[in-house]
Amino acid sequence: MIDENKQVNNTSQQLGEPTEVKQAMKTDSPAQMNSNESGGEVTEQVKTPSNVSDDTTMTIEDGVAATEKTEVETAVLGELTQQIEFLKGQLEERNTQYMRIAADFENYRKRTSKEKEELELQVKRNTILELLPVVDNFERARAHLKPQTEGEMTIHKSYQGVYKQLVESLKRIGVSPMRPEGEQFDPNLHEAVMREPTDEHSEGTVLEELVRGYYLGDRVLRHSMVKVAAPKEDTPPVQEDQSS
Repeated sequence: MIDENKQVNNTSQQLGEPTEVKQAMKTDSPAQMNSNESGGEVTEQVKTPSNVSDDTTMTIEDGVAATEKTEVETAVLGELTQQIEFLKGQLEERNTQYMRIAADFENYRKRTSKEKEELELQVKRNTILELLPVVDNFERARAHLKPQTEGEMTIHKSYQGVYKQLVESLKRIGVSPMRPEGEQFDPNLHEAVMREPTDEHSEGTVLEELVRGYYLGDRVLRHSMVKVAAPKEDTPPVQEDQSS
């Protein structure tokens, strides 16, 4: 028996069979090899459907995520649009308020400016009206005084100088005299204090200025007191007394 085993071993060595193959043949049985091979095939068959399912799941999840993202973006855009419209409304309201305030302020400025001008004019008018009687007295004195001597003439010249200075001062602040003689009577400018019947002038013609009127700019400072023409009345003829 020992000799036969030796012969077998020798035969195997002579055929050149690798030792590793021998060990593999000793270690792995045909049943185990069949089990490994069949396990590998099952693994391949399960692995392929698993990959397809994962890809499909990822695609669905991506679609859901994209849909949710679109909905969120739409909601945000809608909210931003509402905020923009609200801010636009507030801006238009503020602009309207600003325009109204600007218009009110401009009206206030014009009104106060006009009131200031009216007040200044009224103060000036009242002051000048206080001085006009002085001018009237100068003119009356000039009409009645007739200097005879050299001394009186000197006083008269001094008096005329003061009168001229006063008139020039009034002229510089916008005062100008009326010249109504020969014009038609105007109740807006004149005040009739006398009527004189005459055939030489038409009715209502200003014959004489008794108290001089003045303008302040283009406004009447003081009305002129005048004498106006009236139609001359025909006197009835005198009848003789027949009783005598």
